[in-house]
Amino acid sequence: MPRLYKTMGFVLSAGLLLGCFAFGPAADAQSEDQEARKAKILANLKLHFPPLADAQVTVGDITATEFDGLDQGTFTVAGRQTQTVAFFVSADDTKFYMVNNLEPLDVSKSAEEIEEQLAEKAAEEAEAATERAARLATAIEGKPIRGNAEGVVTIVEFSDFQCPYCARGADTVEQLLEQYPNDIKFVFMHYPLGFHPWARPAAIATECAANQSDEYFWLLHDKYFEDQKALNTENVLEKTRGYLEGSGIDMASWTACAEDTDSDEYKAAAAKVGQEMSLGQSMGVSGTPGFLVNGQLLSGAQPVSAFVPIIEAAKGGSGT
Repeated sequence: MPRLYKTMGFVLSAGLLLGCFAFGPAADAQSEDQEARKAKILANLKLHFPPLADAQVTVGDITATEFDGLDQGTFTVAGRQTQTVAFFVSADDTKFYMVNNLEPLDVSKSAEEIEEQLAEKAAEEAEAATERAARLATAIEGKPIRGNAEGVVTIVEFSDFQCPYCARGADTVEQLLEQYPNDIKFVFMHYPLGFHPWARPAAIATECAANQSDEYFWLLHDKYFEDQKALNTENVLEKTRGYLEGSGIDMASWTACAEDTDSDEYKAAAAKVGQEMSLGQSMGVSGTPGFLVNGQLLSGAQPVSAFVPIIEAAKGGSGT
């Protein structure tokens, strides 16, 4: 739920609530049918803030304030941390003010206008997804792949080995690969966050392993997420050597790449990690995990159900 409120761009504050407006005495509702008006405002809110579409939102009764043409009300977003947000709205619904949000919203659009605007946004996103997919197709060349290299769906995950939500994301990917073994091509890209101190050395270590075999890359990928809670900055490379022991990897070559910060191999691996993070940022990734499914961005540890419509649509388009 906190992610939702961050997306909406407002902060609930008792001081601000008391300081923005002096609430007047309650008055009769406007002549417009109360329930119809509340439904229209809710639909417009979901247009402006897409995360609300998947939330349980209730708009309370709207009443007049002591100011001509200005009404007041609240809407409540249910969840583990249910919160109620106060708002002011003009009598004609063209200006909607939330606490700590001084830019008014137009909530006067009809259902037809909302549908038209949503269709325009969907078309724009589809075009952007196609462009992202084309860029990614070049960027992932030579990367280790899981699933079917010829699959109709390419899932590129920008991830951080130290991020607990990324561990959940890895589990979701495994479920998807089991559910769609012939349809998905999965590629892992690095996005180590600055406040996760062992994520970057782990990312470099996997690139050094991948230099020898994709098998070694996936070995480390799986072990890092499996043992995530036991790893730290001091032991990550020692643990990594243990993971690789007996795998057949050339340990001397891997060590020179993963541990010798002056080696050309280390610098190349570190540069690759940095390039992938920059690529993710250019694709709209701002946190981890970030998934691009045929170029369509899904942020956070999404459930399997969030991926299924995109996969099924791609399968339908391929005639499979």
